[in-house]
Amino acid sequence: MRLHLAVFACGLRRYSTYRAATFAGLVTNSVFGLINATILLAVFAARPEVNGYDATDAVTQVFLAQALLAPVAAFGPPLGLGERVRSGEVAVDLLRPAHLAPWWLAHDLGRSAFSLLFRSLPTFAVGALVFTLRLPQGPAHWGMAAVSVALAMLVGFALRYLYALAGFWLLDTRGVNTAAALLGSFCSGLLLPLAFFPDLLGSSLRLLPWASMVQVPADVFLGKEGVLGGPLGGLALQAAWAAALLWLCAALTARATRRVVVQGG
Repeated sequence: MRLHLAVFACGLRRYSTYRAATFAGLVTNSVFGLINATILLAVFAARPEVNGYDATDAVTQVFLAQALLAPVAAFGPPLGLGERVRSGEVAVDLLRPAHLAPWWLAHDLGRSAFSLLFRSLPTFAVGALVFTLRLPQGPAHWGMAAVSVALAMLVGFALRYLYALAGFWLLDTRGVNTAAALLGSFCSGLLLPLAFFPDLLGSSLRLLPWASMVQVPADVFLGKEGVLGGPLGGLALQAAWAAALLWLCAALTARATRRVVVQGG
């Protein structure tokens, strides 16, 4: 545990050094949030409600999605593990006195924690200053929202770890990461709330793991009914995906490390 806490702290310190990049990301998320919110407000001016969402719900989800973009890394960055597999440096990783998946999980959670504090919260605050946003009611609801965000970060890590593991078979994961970013942005509710999709398509996408990174946390935050019911159903879905994906990470790591090919010497 002490080792993984130290790795978490290293991840936190590493990303805290990129202050200009953090500020640029904050500005970018805020600007895109303002643009998307303005567009959706124009839509709701013509139609007051879409599948249980009103204008306030939609604008709130826009800024939640922008706030979650960095912690869950739906667009990236990819884990450095993929590049280390390609270069052969993963051989050094396998000599460490720690399993590969928990090591990278601790490091990535440090990155996510920094992004959450210094990029996500300010982005959401910008939305709250400009628009009227819908907030959780009561400590219990806030607690469920916090747990949902934590589970979203676990799901986001597990998916990116699996993309990186593909390097043990493909040697180069850039194509996998590009395709995954496009798929994740569409299926997660990042670009458009899944409530705006046709009922069957929206419900189906909510069951996929990518929705647990953005759409399900938004449902929990807003107190909306998901495919498994209210906020507790959403948390159960996220927890199930997090457990299943982390188990798959461990199983595939054991299989992948049997076929390590060291590149470059």
